[in-house]
Amino acid sequence: MRKTDINELYGLFLEHPVVTTDSRRCPEGSMFFALKGDTFDGNSFALAALQKGCAYAVVSDEACQRADSRCLLVDDTVLALQALAHRHRESLQGKTVIQITGTNGKTTTKELIAAVLSTTKPVQFTQGNLNNHIGVPLTLLTLKDDQGFAVVETGANHPGEIAALSRITDPDYGLITNVGRAHLGGFGDLGGVMRAKGELYHYIKEQGKSGIFLNVSAEHLMDMAEGIPAVRYGLTGASGAEVWGETVDCSPFLRFRFKTHQTDWQEVQTRLIGEYNIHNLLAAVAVGIRFAVPVEKICEALASYTPTNNRSEYHDTGRNRLIVDAYNANPSSMAVALDNFDRLSAEHKMLILGDMLELGEESETEHRRIVERIRGCETVWLVGEEYRKVALPGMRCFATAEEVKPLLASVTGRTILIKGSNGMKLFQLVGLL
Repeated sequence: MRKTDINELYGLFLEHPVVTTDSRRCPEGSMFFALKGDTFDGNSFALAALQKGCAYAVVSDEACQRADSRCLLVDDTVLALQALAHRHRESLQGKTVIQITGTNGKTTTKELIAAVLSTTKPVQFTQGNLNNHIGVPLTLLTLKDDQGFAVVETGANHPGEIAALSRITDPDYGLITNVGRAHLGGFGDLGGVMRAKGELYHYIKEQGKSGIFLNVSAEHLMDMAEGIPAVRYGLTGASGAEVWGETVDCSPFLRFRFKTHQTDWQEVQTRLIGEYNIHNLLAAVAVGIRFAVPVEKICEALASYTPTNNRSEYHDTGRNRLIVDAYNANPSSMAVALDNFDRLSAEHKMLILGDMLELGEESETEHRRIVERIRGCETVWLVGEEYRKVALPGMRCFATAEEVKPLLASVTGRTILIKGSNGMKLFQLVGLL
């Protein structure tokens, strides 16, 4: 059977520049990629995708091509998707591409940077959390060839993934938000996390790219970034910073101020919960300054940004005050969330914490560390089997979020931090409080 090479595939993409991997969503004239995984085979839906309106289906099963000549045969549909995305990115000579990774804060930083840059030029950026080996190519394939910016978020839970995504994305600039203890089942330890995230720095240096945005307040990042051109930002007093800032207030929304060598102090009232977000905000300031965004526009963009997707959200429901950070959780993000909650001036504090997933052999140890650092809360509810193993007296345990729901009608007058891995589904509790 005749196979389709990347040149032919890209030519067809230019004629049909909408890609889908979901046979339930097939825009007229789009291209369907029949992805194949351990529990699914998109080849089974290729003909249906064509019937629903797709112009072509990229498949790895010869039977599909025999059934319909609009099926384009390749050896591996995932690799074909990635190759197509890289080819398209290489054609975008007028666009500056910034790649972001890190243990915590990737999505918030991406959105803050996009908000700042969009005040002066068109910006396209990763939607939601499409930051893996499928999501990144899909993001790149939505980019248009204009004189603007692309901000691409990349995630990983195993060594080598950031390197592979960097080769596909081919960024002009890189930014690592931080490194911490997460995905230890895949990385092994903090050193493994550092090496994995550092693959972005390595790519920038090896390929002679424009440089990185470097948080000089993060000791690990400083060690990893040696010899790479950098725009430096950090907390007030950090050595070598070109952009620096500090917290003014955090009750409950973060207000901060920043300064550069060219500007006076600028104070911004944000809609973000959590003092830890100051690093994400300063990253956005540094990017804005590098690309000559007027400082007043930087301030307006950061003040206007409203978090979504259960990240650093604040809700006053009339019954309770909620701090919702239930999209993701790892030992690093959980620790800073608890520290911030400790500092918050409020009565009748309550914690609803869900298990931190993908910690491998370190899971019990890391959950015990979190439990032992909890203090100053009247009520602590723990959701998941990992927390159940290490709960202290007085802490109430639940297997799932479903077990919690019937009890929430009686919870009133509380300030509640809700945090856990997305798989624990604690976001389902928000509407009941």
